[in-house]
Amino acid sequence: MAAIVIYYSRKGENYWAGGIRSLQKGNTEVVAEFVAEATGADLFEVETVEDYPADYYQCTDVAKTELRDQARPAVREMPDVAAYDTIFLGYPNWWGTMPMCLYTVIEELAATGALEGRRICPFCTNEGSGLGGSARELKKIAKGATVEQGLSVTGNQAAQSRAAAQRWAKRFA
Repeated sequence: MAAIVIYYSRKGENYWAGGIRSLQKGNTEVVAEFVAEATGADLFEVETVEDYPADYYQCTDVAKTELRDQARPAVREMPDVAAYDTIFLGYPNWWGTMPMCLYTVIEELAATGALEGRRICPFCTNEGSGLGGSARELKKIAKGATVEQGLSVTGNQAAQSRAAAQRWAKRFA
């Protein structure tokens, strides 16, 4: 069974155990790599056309506005999922759900029928809010796909999550 890891991850300033830390590699990207390593999945990083502000607090303001406005930020490229049965979908928890750019991706894939018969395995990084409402929202918008039980990883523990992330991912490989 072929798998792909589609993820959005924030590099640079991130909330980290009560403070702000600049990261060379985003927490979600770290976990995405563990999942790909365990399953042999291909990796696809979602990138927005317009970058989010580098300042963490300004970024959270933009993310909150996007959520309030139900915005669908444009992405640079859409993943092609035709060759895959399983989609591991990774993201940071922003305001209780996925970043709105992932709504852009999933809704567009669903609208074209590309998710039909596939399963989506969500995983998110966060600093204590878990998956929030993202799995429930994903089930609403991922028409045609089966959404599996997700994985929540505390962001400041992402680098230490290899065993847990790989154990979870192998359940779906």
